[in-house]
Amino acid sequence: MKIKGINAYKKSLPLKKPYTIARTVVSSVEIVFLEIVLENGMVGLGSSSTDEDVVGENADHTLADLTQDGAALLVGKNIQSFFGLIQEARRRYPLHPGTQAAIDLALHDAFGKWAGVAVVDFYGRHHTELPTSVTIGIKGVAETLSEAKGYKELGFKVLKVKTGLDVAEDVERIYKLRETFGTHFIIRVDANTGYGIPEILDFAEQTKTLHVELIEQPLPPGNEDAIRALPESIRGKLAADESLKNTRSAIELCEGLPYGIFNIKLMKCGGIAAALEIATVARQFDVRLFWGCNDESIASITGALHAAFACPHTQYIDLDGSLDLAEDFVEGGFILKEGMMRLPEAPGLGLRHIM
Repeated sequence: MKIKGINAYKKSLPLKKPYTIARTVVSSVEIVFLEIVLENGMVGLGSSSTDEDVVGENADHTLADLTQDGAALLVGKNIQSFFGLIQEARRRYPLHPGTQAAIDLALHDAFGKWAGVAVVDFYGRHHTELPTSVTIGIKGVAETLSEAKGYKELGFKVLKVKTGLDVAEDVERIYKLRETFGTHFIIRVDANTGYGIPEILDFAEQTKTLHVELIEQPLPPGNEDAIRALPESIRGKLAADESLKNTRSAIELCEGLPYGIFNIKLMKCGGIAAALEIATVARQFDVRLFWGCNDESIASITGALHAAFACPHTQYIDLDGSLDLAEDFVEGGFILKEGMMRLPEAPGLGLRHIM
């Protein structure tokens, strides 16, 4: 079955509510969508939503790649050779993981629909459902508690709290969450590279009785030697995020294990195939997997969930990136009920274009 055509387009989508992280205030997101059309009319859907500060690519770069020579790469090729096409995209766009991801996701979806198999089952399903965290940005105590209350009412049981500007304020927010909600929530923290070594030691000491499950990358990339000098009790709870971009960086981060957890994001590494390479490296060193996201379409969030469920050492997911979008151009994909995510019985990624 050959690929008949492709269609790539960019949409600027507002968030339901802006949020603050250590670097900036986020109020909207630019997403590039890719449709791959097969000769039989089946359509594979993919999307890209990259963080330029992390990977050096924005939506304009992605769209230019796809519109300038995406057709030459894909049109006329057999969908049965989808994996080879993914590898070719990785060779052609080595510095643009967002372009790679859009192509990877759309090809996976198209192939799965053509073959009549869910992507997760193609690779081998190890999980059927997991609880996702939902994110609370950097804000005051009262706003933090109010937002957490809303999430509790919706059935969520895992919070990811953004920190990294002021340790004292960060600790107070975690303390107040525990004081108010007891053990209802599992609490994770994302410092977004906003700490230094003194700050992470201070934060760890002040929250040691508050049962923080994990801490996403507290220091900027390049500080791995300093992190390796931290006590194992701290390093084991740290998740590599900004430092983990591809298979090469995964291998480097397994030396001395500065992080006990890898946060894999399809938009950093280039899609499902690349993510599973990272997962394979992590498994050899007993590194636990944590699947994360940016503000993204259902298309890429679903792709990450398929990859996560295909890995036995997946322990955590933070795949709430589509929940804050005021609109999307894709529907279907995952099922979310009371904070638990699972996949429907559907071929490919189970995605449908919203008409």
